[in-house]
Amino acid sequence: MKNFMDETFLLNSETAERLYNNYAKDMPIIDYHCHLSPKEIYENKAYKTITDIWLDGDHYKWRLMRANGIDENLITGDADPYEKFLAWARTVPMSIGNPVYTWTHLELQRYFNIYIALNEDTAPEIWERVNEQLNKEDFGVRDLIKASNVKVICTTDDPVDTLEYHKQLKNSDFETHVLPSFRPDKGLEINREGYLSWVEKLEEASSVSINSYEDFLAALDARAKYFHEVGGRVSDHALDEVVYEAATMEEVSKIFKKAKSGEKVSQLEEAKYKSFTLTFLGHIYAELGWVMQYHISAQRNNNTKMFHKLGPDTGYDSMNDGQIAQPLCQLLNALDQEDALPKTVLYSLNPKDNPVLATIAGSFQEGGVPGKMQFGTAWWFNDTKEGMLAQMKTLADMGLLSQFIGMLTDSRSFLSYTRHEYFRRILCDLIATWVNNGEVPNDDELLEPIIKGISYKNAVQYLGFQQQSEYLKV
Repeated sequence: MKNFMDETFLLNSETAERLYNNYAKDMPIIDYHCHLSPKEIYENKAYKTITDIWLDGDHYKWRLMRANGIDENLITGDADPYEKFLAWARTVPMSIGNPVYTWTHLELQRYFNIYIALNEDTAPEIWERVNEQLNKEDFGVRDLIKASNVKVICTTDDPVDTLEYHKQLKNSDFETHVLPSFRPDKGLEINREGYLSWVEKLEEASSVSINSYEDFLAALDARAKYFHEVGGRVSDHALDEVVYEAATMEEVSKIFKKAKSGEKVSQLEEAKYKSFTLTFLGHIYAELGWVMQYHISAQRNNNTKMFHKLGPDTGYDSMNDGQIAQPLCQLLNALDQEDALPKTVLYSLNPKDNPVLATIAGSFQEGGVPGKMQFGTAWWFNDTKEGMLAQMKTLADMGLLSQFIGMLTDSRSFLSYTRHEYFRRILCDLIATWVNNGEVPNDDELLEPIIKGISYKNAVQYLGFQQQSEYLKV
């Protein structure tokens, strides 16, 4: 029997231990999709208590606390930070089997050198030990990033953002590259409240007077090129529902004019608007040499009462189960027919879509680019042990696991880089299982570059970062 989360955890053979310790453990991190704050990185924000760094904004933990019967005031309310921490400590023992249980203890171990399990009895000691370390001078967020060996962080940014902190970080002495990602979701949701006010912000940010749909596209183009100048190399889209309807510029111009006058557009008109706009943006990304990401099948803000009380991203989202294959293929095909399909990463929140995405990606591999179309890593509700295994096994079954660009954090927490360790241990144990079953040679000349590639090097090459800095080479 193994000890609790010792150096062999998730590594179930000597082969797995060798592969992880020799080829994955010490590889740097490329976090090509996250929700970290560039302002907090620039200011090297420090946290006073473990509640501040652990529980504020973490809807993964909030969902578990609610499921454990914790009062909302101890979750998102104005309760005392220590009382909130004790409420989390009561929840942790009940969360065995959930990845958050593992992540909680990995974070205690890796950042604070605490190897005891968190529960009500150990909570007072852990509270004191962690807070004492957090209040030292070398525990700002930049220190945490450096300690995690993170080379690149791609934040998630609205096209109307000034990117002022990215520019200041670029000119600072902070070695980690903090780059913006272009996330124009608000410009796609033509029927959503706030669309017109966002168009006004786009007009101001781009210095383009938006009187027509052509002006709107010109403004998006200007902002994408601004992001590129600041260092952006990645775009991202939340396609909660995938739609595709072929449309002409004339049709969509009329739809845009209708929306700009304050009218609601029909479902068909919305689909045409989204399809044409996404295709236009794909052209821009291809021209700039960017990577395009589609995050598919989230169903957001399910609880109307709590949405009005707390707002979005507070733990009331779920998987969507819509049909995605046909409209997604049509969208990608429309770009491919015009030789404008950029490198693309496809994620679905619903694991039923794993073989769908893996095979769709295989339909558009081309251009001499290894892994041009990526079946993205297990995301959100799927970044569990079983979810990661399912994603990697599906990719191996239907594509090339060896060209996979690996893990990301998709997190707002500066302690979340332990998720890369979690992923790498699972990866190495999977490959070791194949070795021990005689399905793959026990040949480190074969396995070393594959493991190092998935852990780090594939992402560097795929995202084009190897051309930017000697700092990124291994």
